[in-house]
Amino acid sequence: MNVYRILCVLLVFLSLNISTGLIHAEEDKSIYKQRMELYKKTEALTLIPWYYFAAIDQYERNTQKNIPSDRIISISIDPVRWYGMGNTSNKNVNMITVFNGIGMDGNGDNKADPENPEDVLFTMGNFLQQYGYSKSDIKIGLWNLYKRDLNVKSIMNNARVFNKFNDIQLTDRVFPMPSNYNYSYNNTWGNRRGFGGLRIHEGTDIFADYGTPVRSTTYGVIELMGWNLFGGWRIGLRDVHNIYHYYAHLSNYKDDIKVGQIVKPGDVIGYVGSTGYGPPGTSGKFPPHLHYGMYKDNGYSEWSFDPYPYLKKWQRMDKK
Repeated sequence: MNVYRILCVLLVFLSLNISTGLIHAEEDKSIYKQRMELYKKTEALTLIPWYYFAAIDQYERNTQKNIPSDRIISISIDPVRWYGMGNTSNKNVNMITVFNGIGMDGNGDNKADPENPEDVLFTMGNFLQQYGYSKSDIKIGLWNLYKRDLNVKSIMNNARVFNKFNDIQLTDRVFPMPSNYNYSYNNTWGNRRGFGGLRIHEGTDIFADYGTPVRSTTYGVIELMGWNLFGGWRIGLRDVHNIYHYYAHLSNYKDDIKVGQIVKPGDVIGYVGSTGYGPPGTSGKFPPHLHYGMYKDNGYSEWSFDPYPYLKKWQRMDKK
């Protein structure tokens, strides 16, 4: 095969990959649009604000396994609760009512199908209506549904984020430090640590000068601030994917940062320091750096995972 033919094949290959990427991008945009339309329609039917449906759906999508990428709505309601005790999956709304099920018909076909997005959202809206329409009423309804404080807190915070930005396609990410500052890092997740007892390092250390700005990498809500024996002055924020982002060893916080605050990618939240490994005020026991950790919650438990591949990806995105 001559050079010309090789170049032609490469060009065809690249064009196919580019077009495939564009198709996937359009599909992604399309599914967000479909979801938003369904949330808004259900709001009109139930008077429950759309961003609560978006937050519940997002929470369910984060906690369930093997969700198909093209599934529009991921909310799952227990079949016994949906159909009623003793009902053998009869979708007729009258039969569901007889058996005290909660399944509702959201699209007017006289069937309550737990696989139909409109039926699922309308059923969820009807369930929440029983408790009222205020923020505290909805919070009580969510507690009765999930029976776990962190689950309810995550949903309520996600609702605030979606409402603030009036969007659900919140996919932007940035590196924790601006690209015009000097920093260095390696994959240190899983390394052994000795202070406070033998343990593993649950994060990546990003070394930089004192006072280097530290940024939110994502959309989310500041969940925790204050002193930690290991992490010194630290910040914890939870994003809309139910991932907890842990920033440790800060020299101080940005003046206006507070618990409960909504942040977006690029917002400065603090500054690099070397605090920690002792009581409040301890500093200088190691070179200045940011410890950046990520923790996933599945609705039942939380665990750390390696942030290094994400940091590399976000660094490349920043440079572009």
